[in-house]
Amino acid sequence: MRKLGRYLLEDRLGAGSFATVWRAYDPELDTDVAVKVLADNWASNADVRQRFLAEARLLRRISSPRVVRVHDVGVQDDRPYFVMDHVRGGTLAEKVGHCRPAEALHLAAEAAYAVQVLHDAGVVHRDIKPSNLLLDVGRTPTAVLVADLGSAKQLADASGLTVTTGTPAYMAPEQALQTGGFDGRADVYALGVVAYELLTGSKPFGSAGRTTHLATAQAPPPSSPTLPRELGVPNGIDTLLRAALSVEPENRPPTAQAFADALLSQEGEEPVPARPSRATPLAVWLAAVAVFLVTTVLTWLSR
Repeated sequence: MRKLGRYLLEDRLGAGSFATVWRAYDPELDTDVAVKVLADNWASNADVRQRFLAEARLLRRISSPRVVRVHDVGVQDDRPYFVMDHVRGGTLAEKVGHCRPAEALHLAAEAAYAVQVLHDAGVVHRDIKPSNLLLDVGRTPTAVLVADLGSAKQLADASGLTVTTGTPAYMAPEQALQTGGFDGRADVYALGVVAYELLTGSKPFGSAGRTTHLATAQAPPPSSPTLPRELGVPNGIDTLLRAALSVEPENRPPTAQAFADALLSQEGEEPVPARPSRATPLAVWLAAVAVFLVTTVLTWLSR
C-alpha cells in the first residue's frame, strides 16, 4: 500500500488534469481522510504548484460545515499534497438521472447554500459542477458540500480579463467569453445547469454549453430550455431555472442564496399538470376485449 507522509492511500476517488484525490487512512487519528496529490507532470510548474497550495489555504480559511475542510499539507518526492475530510456519500454526479424531482430540488438548493458560503468569504468558485459537489449522507437530510477550489478566484479580482477556466457545459457566457469580468452570478448560472441536470438527467445546452453558439454569428443563441411537463414540478421552478440560465447576469437571481431560497419556496406550490398519456389503438382494443370477457364471465356466473 502506498504511503504519503503518515497517510496510507487506499482507493482513488477521482482524478483531473492537475491532481488525483485518494481515500486514505490516518493511523494516528484512526480515521479515513481524503488526500489530494498534485500530478507528477505539474509538480515542477511553479504557477500550478502555487495555485494548488493556494487551494489548500483557501479551504482551510473558510470554516463552514458546507465546505470541505483541510487538516494538513505536505510534500513527498517533490510532490505537494493536502489532507481533507473524507465525505462519505460520493458526489452529486452520481445522483444525476437517479433522483425524484423533490430530491433534485433539495440537493440543488443545498449546493447553492454551500456556494453562498464561498461568496460570503469573497470567493467565486468558477467550476461548479456535480462532480465538485459532495454528498454528506451522515446528515439528515443529506447535505451538500462544495469542494475543489482549484479554479476559485477572489471576487475582488474577478473583474477584467482573466484566464478562462471551468467546464464548458456549466460556464456562464461572461466567464467563458471574457466579456468584461464576472461575479458570483457566474456560479449561479452553473447552479442553474446543475439543478436542470438533476431534474432531467441531461444538461440544458449539451456538453459544449452555450459558449459555442454565442461565440459565432452563424446561429442565434439558444434560449433556456423548458422543463418536461412530465416531471410535474411546481410552475415557478421552470421560470426560476430560465432566469438562472439567462445570458445576462442581471436577469439571474442576484445571489446563490436567493436561488436556493427560491427553489425551496416552491414546495407546496401547484405542480405543472402532466400531459395525459395517449392510449394506442392496440391498447384500446385490448381494454375492450378485457371488458367484454369480464362482463361475459360475470353474466354466466350470475345464472
